[in-house]
Amino acid sequence: MHPHDAPACLGAISAWLDPSRSVPLPAVNDEEGPRLPEGLPPVVDAHVHLFPDRVFEATWRWFEQYGWPIRYKLHTPEVVSFLLSRGVSRVVALAYSHKPGMARFLNQYMAEVVRAEPRVLGLATVLPGEEGATEILSEAFAAGLQGVKLHCHVQCFSPDAPALHEVYAACARAGRPLVMHAGREPASPHYPCDPHALCSAERVERVLQDHPTLKLCVPHMGADEFDAYARLLERYDTLWLDTTMAMADFFPIALPRRALDVRPERILYGTDFPQLPYAWDRELKQLLALRLGDEVEAGLLGQNALRLFGQVP
Repeated sequence: MHPHDAPACLGAISAWLDPSRSVPLPAVNDEEGPRLPEGLPPVVDAHVHLFPDRVFEATWRWFEQYGWPIRYKLHTPEVVSFLLSRGVSRVVALAYSHKPGMARFLNQYMAEVVRAEPRVLGLATVLPGEEGATEILSEAFAAGLQGVKLHCHVQCFSPDAPALHEVYAACARAGRPLVMHAGREPASPHYPCDPHALCSAERVERVLQDHPTLKLCVPHMGADEFDAYARLLERYDTLWLDTTMAMADFFPIALPRRALDVRPERILYGTDFPQLPYAWDRELKQLLALRLGDEVEAGLLGQNALRLFGQVP
């Protein structure tokens, strides 16, 4: 979630980040563990943000005013070191552009991070509709990036917008997954557009129908249409969800458990680190408390992500 210096939107006020209630949301001063618990299967954090320093710093300024306090104001080398030193085995790193001409720079930056630390699986980005989008992605894949990250809220597009078709086709041709924040929440009236007007599970289903070989992961368990995304998981073998912030007991929501019960092999553990208002391992503790069983935990915590990103047969 990364709005930069976005003007106020004209759309509806979100129920989750509603200025009339209290924004920024209060931090959670919970205790953090020194490292992952002993005996866990390999853990992959499938939703970590890595940006150049100035982009990170712009993000933090926005969150401090309109979102929540950032507990971990770490730049890229420190983010990677923090997680790996605490026992996380792999990191899926995400970035996204918010204006034309920015994607190549971010993709080159991410490729350099991946070359320096092979335990980072870096994803590319592109601004839908910008000139040369297909070429930008081809270059990024050739540079070693393993997928694409898009953000409907920040980049201001609907999942089924015509400009997306070339991006979906490029990902499908290359066999690269797409991680797309296509759920409606967490939304904010300070985004440059109204996510509730742009996003819906119905629009995502059109993408799955129109691009049947596209591997699509929707973060935050599809927030806030949890039941609708659980139904999509039942219908489509090309859809994944990640847990990011939806299962951390931070937002005023019930635990979106149904998708875990329906298709646990399609759920990835992710955190949104370092953009967090609580301990780095809070969501992990919540998931372990569910006692899902060894096989489900092994998939959720790491194997599902490795399979999605082509790291295991």
